[in-house]
Amino acid sequence: MKMVYSVDVYNKEWKVVSKIELNESSFSDSPVSPNLLHEYYLYQMANARVSIANTKTRWEVAWSNKKIFKQKWTGNARAWEKRSPIRRWWWVAFGPRTERNFSKSMNKKSRKLAINWLISLKAKDNAILWLDSFEFKDIKTKNAISVLKNIWLQNEKVLFVMDKRSPLIEKSFSNMENVKYILVDYINPYDLMYYNKVLFLQSALEILNK
Repeated sequence: MKMVYSVDVYNKEWKVVSKIELNESSFSDSPVSPNLLHEYYLYQMANARVSIANTKTRWEVAWSNKKIFKQKWTGNARAWEKRSPIRRWWWVAFGPRTERNFSKSMNKKSRKLAINWLISLKAKDNAILWLDSFEFKDIKTKNAISVLKNIWLQNEKVLFVMDKRSPLIEKSFSNMENVKYILVDYINPYDLMYYNKVLFLQSALEILNK
């Protein structure tokens, strides 16, 4: 049996202004394999990874090709040029290169299923809050702090989800290290698992609920 969640929508004074029910076809208690969540997490981390390690190949090292010493009668092994990879400071055989691709692929339907289940878990734990709007005349961190205090989130790690970019919201929350703001299209498993509370604007919720 599916359980449908209804969520109260608050204003910045922490008064209930409306109630929204999550879409039953998307959000429910239907279990999802932990392997699916783990796959999505690896997909996100791998695609965000940037290869910065880069070692030189033998042709990128500037040095003479002259033999270090003559081939016979020295008692040493037959050494080649000084830039050989077995010698210190020179090129690395099979070393890391910036061309390496760490990206992974994952089915879009599977990603949607995993995200919906994570949001359902947050709703089940009362970790999702909905704000009807964030409207102030001035851009001030003080306004952002007052809203979080009114909804008892001043000491929580909060993920603020918007429907579109807003300089008012972004600049008001930019100095708060425990708050991250993202667009609803960029909801991801890492942020949903890392942040204790998820604060949606009502307009972002309506997009997500479709």
